[in-house]
Amino acid sequence: MGISKISVAVIGAGPAGFYAADSLLKKKLNCEIDIIDFLPTPYGLIRAGVAPDHQTTKKVIKSFEKTALNESCHFFGNVHIGNSISITELKNIYDVIIIATGADSDSQLNIQGSDLPGVIGSASFVGWYNAHPNFVNLKPNLKTKNVIIIGNGNVAIDIARVLVKNRKEMCESDIPEYALRDIENSSITDVFVFGRRGPIEAKFTNVELREMGELEDAVAIVDSNQLPLEVGLLDDKRDQRLKEKNLKTLQAFSNNKISDSSKRVHFPFWYKPKKILGNKKVEGIQMEKTFLNNGKLESTGEYLEIECGLVIPAIGYRSIPVKGLPFNSTDFVISNNNGRVEDGVYAVGWIKRGPSGVISTNRPDGVLVANYIENDFIEGGRKPGRKAFISILKEKGIKYVSFEGWKLIDNAEISAGVNGAPRKKFEKIDDMLDVVFYK
Repeated sequence: MGISKISVAVIGAGPAGFYAADSLLKKKLNCEIDIIDFLPTPYGLIRAGVAPDHQTTKKVIKSFEKTALNESCHFFGNVHIGNSISITELKNIYDVIIIATGADSDSQLNIQGSDLPGVIGSASFVGWYNAHPNFVNLKPNLKTKNVIIIGNGNVAIDIARVLVKNRKEMCESDIPEYALRDIENSSITDVFVFGRRGPIEAKFTNVELREMGELEDAVAIVDSNQLPLEVGLLDDKRDQRLKEKNLKTLQAFSNNKISDSSKRVHFPFWYKPKKILGNKKVEGIQMEKTFLNNGKLESTGEYLEIECGLVIPAIGYRSIPVKGLPFNSTDFVISNNNGRVEDGVYAVGWIKRGPSGVISTNRPDGVLVANYIENDFIEGGRKPGRKAFISILKEKGIKYVSFEGWKLIDNAEISAGVNGAPRKKFEKIDDMLDVVFYK
């Protein structure tokens, strides 16, 4: 008699979840893997977080699709674990649960006025221009000349770029029409991307930074007085090369003039947000000048105030707790010991270690957890997994979307794309479900 299959439930169909499933398949373990997501659509932040004009980055889904189509895998979309079905119910029917729910909420600014209407976290704003069903009704105030973005990472640059690109520049993107129209009809002339620290400490990758010099209707503005002559010697040679490239790009931007274009993206360094100004809505922001003192960020007491109607903190994402599992509310990750949560429960990706790195950074987490499972289940599995899960879904009347169902949605979106757009995304879950169940 052969070893019985190990039943595995992967909660979250983003990169971390797919890398975990792929790692199990590559080990050729006798597994039955169910990838479960609360949305009818797979791929997580690749679909809803990568900027709509960065279609090349999204091509990684082709490898994830191969994983999903493996005979050992099955996708269950439109199933909310912790809401529709509890973790306890899953534990009863699966040998293994892999938590890969990512980081869906925003780190908080926590300054005076940060709860005013007009302060919108980057996770929400990015979800809005990516047609994430949770954010399509966000209605950000774009009837403002100045937009303030807090943060010096790629998310901040993505937002700035999308806000100043014209319709022609976005024609080959999958930005939804409502967002494109609102941006096109906005009053925005100046976007400020503020960094608490200096240009050497900025987290931009150079490809994204250089794009700011290729915009048709906007110019990147940098104060040359804020730029050092050189990076200095760093321990990490790769990091040094990146920072040297960034400095060279910023130095080139410092030759630009405000009058060079109708719109501008400013990169002021050494400022931290002090308070948001306004009574019933955002009317401006007060920034405080900073400096580094032996590696520690210090305040100078010098202030800068800018009128604005929209403030977007891009200061990091946070994971939200999974009902029924321990959560570290200090670091905003699931409580785990290098990926181990409790017997039979593991964590991968941002929910495990916090939001950092690029898409492929999640791959090692999947490899590690696959190693754990290989060693923890030498004698195979004991629980029924998929068959029992489908029975629970039927009992609860939950309509789940299979991978075949997702392909119906995918094909419908691709068919609806016009004028060079790769697809026209559905904006409502009900419309997606209509394609799957009422064709």
